[in-house]
Amino acid sequence: MNSIWRNPLFQVFGGGAVLVILCLLGLVIYLPESSFTLSRESRLPRWFALPPGVSRSDLSVTMDYHIYPIVGSTATFRLVDVKRRKTIARANGKLSGSDPIVLTHRPAGSPKGYPSYEIVTVRGITEVVEHRLMEPIFYITDDPGVLAELGIDTGRSLRQ
Repeated sequence: MNSIWRNPLFQVFGGGAVLVILCLLGLVIYLPESSFTLSRESRLPRWFALPPGVSRSDLSVTMDYHIYPIVGSTATFRLVDVKRRKTIARANGKLSGSDPIVLTHRPAGSPKGYPSYEIVTVRGITEVVEHRLMEPIFYITDDPGVLAELGIDTGRSLRQ
């Protein structure tokens, strides 16, 4: 019976190679697939509230996408007080699919694959994230045409 321990590659590279491979796999699972910052022009996602005495211009939101083989795709959001350089809230959400959604009716002249959308649900609140271009910026959209094409009922709150 031939075991991994008797494998010639293992004999040459030793147990350290196995450890390195396991560490790299751990990093791949932990590191985000991509990271974005909410446009200053965009409103905050509904799962975040403006703290008392703080204006929207004092806040920044970052979003990291994570793709996990078994659980699916998720997004992690951080609400940051820019002046104090302090994270004041975090939220983790589930994406509705594994790929960005590109609408059938795209704006004329928009680049191929854009705008694209992700439907994200955090603590029962659903928002639509919009990526207008291939850039590290995202928006929260309330466009009734986009929401309708995505099948989101605009006549009610986006709470599910």
